[in-house]
Amino acid sequence: MSTTQFGKKGWTPDRITTLKGKTFVITGTTSGTDFEAAKILLKKEAKVVMLNRNPTKAADTTVTLQEELGNAIPVTNIQMDLESLSSVRKAADEVLRTVPQIDALLCNAAIAQVPKQTFTEDGFESQLGVNHYGNFLLQALLYPRIEESNGRMVTVGSMGYNMGIKTIQFNDMNWDKNYNPNAVYSQSKLAQMMTVYELQDRLKKAGKTNVKAYACHPGASSTSLIKTSGSLLTRFIWQIMKLTPMVQSAEKGAYPEIMCATEPDLNQEAFYGPTGKNYWTGPVGECKLEPHAKDKAVMERLWELSEKETGITWNL
Repeated sequence: MSTTQFGKKGWTPDRITTLKGKTFVITGTTSGTDFEAAKILLKKEAKVVMLNRNPTKAADTTVTLQEELGNAIPVTNIQMDLESLSSVRKAADEVLRTVPQIDALLCNAAIAQVPKQTFTEDGFESQLGVNHYGNFLLQALLYPRIEESNGRMVTVGSMGYNMGIKTIQFNDMNWDKNYNPNAVYSQSKLAQMMTVYELQDRLKKAGKTNVKAYACHPGASSTSLIKTSGSLLTRFIWQIMKLTPMVQSAEKGAYPEIMCATEPDLNQEAFYGPTGKNYWTGPVGECKLEPHAKDKAVMERLWELSEKETGITWNL
């Protein structure tokens, strides 16, 4: 049995008493771990602002949550498509206009293993564009409100960061020469995680301790992520795996991000998730982080490139 700083069972939402008076902004809540995250937060009396691409699915999600938890739950949705920087800007404007406090921003929405090279409307390879650039811009735009709220940024990474080329392919960010669905996904998640650790360094340098940034991963959780974007073979293998003990429920997959959004005194420099075999399932706690995820030269170069590509300068 694995043990963590939270004991043999690891971190669970039972540690939360109430989140009354707190507001959480979450991306991609129409299914999977973030639907479960929204539900857990609402059960603990928090206010939840969902950011979803599809307004119809978002409305259905709201109805489902109301049916389970009551019509009075404080949940709203703002339309946002991470594939479009203009959509991210528009959504962030609406958040800043209508949400006076952000105790945590949870960035979980992602695409994975896209079989053939495709591009966002801004000309980025789709996995890098959605998973990294879209989230980078959203975090930068909402940072001032998070800072005012003494809040947190939670980035849901992936154990995929430890696969592929284990660095950033700066000489061909769109992978025109060597596109590979898994390698590009790995790079996009590594990029997301590097942003967390570089942000920590920049906050420290600016003398700001009231904003915290965390990286976590959901392990192998039963979600629709592969189903929506993976190849036929990948989807088939994943459907088989979901029937085995190698894959946990989407609810358990939500625990790491909820922990990072709510638990006091966590180590920001750590990487959190299930701690069992291969970090796929098991008690939630601190996982080993491989050194390439904190390669300082790569982190700095990636940050500068990301600011240039998204047209945003972080106001730290």
